[in-house]
Amino acid sequence: MPELPEVEAAMETLRRRAKGRTIAGLELLHPALERRITPAQRRALVGARVSRVERRGKHQLLHLEDGRILHVHFRMNGDWAHGRQGEELPKFARAVVNFGDGTRLILVDSRMLGTMDVHPANTELDLGLGPDAADAAWTAAQLGAALARKRGPIKPVLLDQRVVAGLGNIYAAESLWRARISPFTAASALTTAQVAALRKAIAAVLLRATGSRYTDDDTVNLDVYDREGLPCRRCGTPVERVVQAGRSTFFCPTCQPHGGVAKKKAATKKVAKKGVKKAAKKSAKKSAKKATKRTAKRKG
Repeated sequence: MPELPEVEAAMETLRRRAKGRTIAGLELLHPALERRITPAQRRALVGARVSRVERRGKHQLLHLEDGRILHVHFRMNGDWAHGRQGEELPKFARAVVNFGDGTRLILVDSRMLGTMDVHPANTELDLGLGPDAADAAWTAAQLGAALARKRGPIKPVLLDQRVVAGLGNIYAAESLWRARISPFTAASALTTAQVAALRKAIAAVLLRATGSRYTDDDTVNLDVYDREGLPCRRCGTPVERVVQAGRSTFFCPTCQPHGGVAKKKAATKKVAKKGVKKAAKKSAKKSAKKATKRTAKRKG
């Protein structure tokens, strides 16, 4: 899923290819998008000029001169392609924004989970987002206050866009690894020092991110995400994977220890060991009983 760095990279495309240009038409190439934008709204976009573009978390906003907003959200794997009108469309093209200078932007989305909407002028757009993860003014104290109200494990909490906007599954895992925090720790149980370390880790992880899709670029060097079974880059312990709230979580059990999980594993091993000993004892007892019967039979 495109997260803040990937969406910010997409914003660069919008700044170069959309800002200051006049829309000549909008083509919708999938029924899901046709249900979101009416033919009348599409016709009304003709002649509208894009005055500025803005990112809010993972949302992309193209502000038009008359106050309307063309709102795009990639969701799982959307992206922009660009070119000139008349050229062959790329595979999985879902929407095309044509501009008056003959150029165009194409929304490409193989899974068709992305969305596009047109908001009327003077709309107060409330996207229900928390502070932006890339905002330098966002403090550890603000993060701590938000986490104090959350009882669940810290990893799923970081995916809640109302807590922090822009983080997703990849960079949440990377941030927790860098901060040495277990993904199982209750968000409200983090100490002040841990919250400070987490805020610092989030900033470092986002600064390091290239903005390329992590599966498509060999310059992307992740520390823990998608490295199940591989040695931790810090201590060498094999990275483990679990599922939390339906999403994969990757972590180092040594660098990111959690008492509850450690105790559960120890208890499981203890029970297993006890079971083996009990089975061995039972087997020995049974064998001895059989041997006694055989001896008695021979004597008889």
